[in-house]
Amino acid sequence: MNDTASFFELLGMLVTDPRTGVLLALLLAAAICDWRTMRIPNLLTGGGIVFALVYNSIVPPVWQAGWSWAPAGMLLGLAAMLPLYAMGVMGAGDVKLMAMVGAFLGFNATLQALLFCVLSAGLAALAFGLRKRVMGRLLANAGGAMRGLFWSAVASGRPQLAPGAMPSVGKLAYGISIATGTSACLVAQQFNLV
Repeated sequence: MNDTASFFELLGMLVTDPRTGVLLALLLAAAICDWRTMRIPNLLTGGGIVFALVYNSIVPPVWQAGWSWAPAGMLLGLAAMLPLYAMGVMGAGDVKLMAMVGAFLGFNATLQALLFCVLSAGLAALAFGLRKRVMGRLLANAGGAMRGLFWSAVASGRPQLAPGAMPSVGKLAYGISIATGTSACLVAQQFNLV
């Protein structure tokens, strides 16, 4: 078998596995919804979470995975995005979408997916800023958000950012970044790159 055939066989295995196949389909649907309406339906994220929790309890991804494998990933995805929601940086649908990803992937893979999602969002924000010619304000807002997160964590443990403290440069559909970042992470895992 040549390298190209092996490559496509590995990609095919990723799509035909029920766990990752359903996750990729849900991510595609979420990205399309977020692109068109800037909203991610609760039915999509809630249904995905229920499917992932039930499926992973019946068919654990590895024999060592206990009953807490999927809920731990879900809680990590939720906890990682909640501060950004509290600051008004992203919507609740994005937070629930990352929780759904966590329920499918478990704790360790969700950590990797979060990194890929942050990189994807950074590239999307960079492209957005360059296209709209608002890079200076975008970088100032990002710096202000990071300072707000840091000082809030030091002072009270809760992120606080006054509404309207940073003038918006526009909206970015973060669900697309979650979908592309998670998909890239799944492909990287399939090829043992992470």
